[in-house]
Amino acid sequence: MCGGGEEASENPEEYGEAMDQILEKLRGGDRCSIGRSNEVVADVLKDPSLFETVFDGMLHEDPIIRMRAADAIEKITVKHPEYLLPYKQKLIQTVAKSTQQEVRWHVAQMLPRLPLTGEERATAVETLLDYLNDKSNIVKTFAMQALTDFAMRDANLRPQILLVLEDLTGTGSPAMKSRGRKLLAALNILNE
Repeated sequence: MCGGGEEASENPEEYGEAMDQILEKLRGGDRCSIGRSNEVVADVLKDPSLFETVFDGMLHEDPIIRMRAADAIEKITVKHPEYLLPYKQKLIQTVAKSTQQEVRWHVAQMLPRLPLTGEERATAVETLLDYLNDKSNIVKTFAMQALTDFAMRDANLRPQILLVLEDLTGTGSPAMKSRGRKLLAALNILNE
């Protein structure tokens, strides 16, 4: 369990049913809808023992479940970033390697929430730099934000990230250019 909340049922069958039910709420429809992911967020906030199942949903065979699980986990960890700690390696080494754009843009939002070692941070930054080659401008924009978040806390990263942002601000989509200008301004204030 991630912290707080009710204990899981003593009956393993009830526990399994609860796990199946939480992912069932993420099933169906199309990739243009978050479906019932907000309901799943509320369920996990009431019962954090469900977090692991929803987290693992980001690796599910069904792309709709993967997408909605990523949406739910991202929203949950805005309030409780500590819930990610036991899953840090899995997020960095496995989930972050997903090629699905909806998973990637949520991973980009989650990575800066984690306390990372130097090696972990280097892996996360490498992943985010790779995300800048994604076909999705949303993935790219969230990767830009995440790289900036890391550079805000690590002065050694700033020169590299500033160069990347300057390039993307000149060549990216309108959303990337707009976000890039804001991110560059924030980083340049730190460098003064």
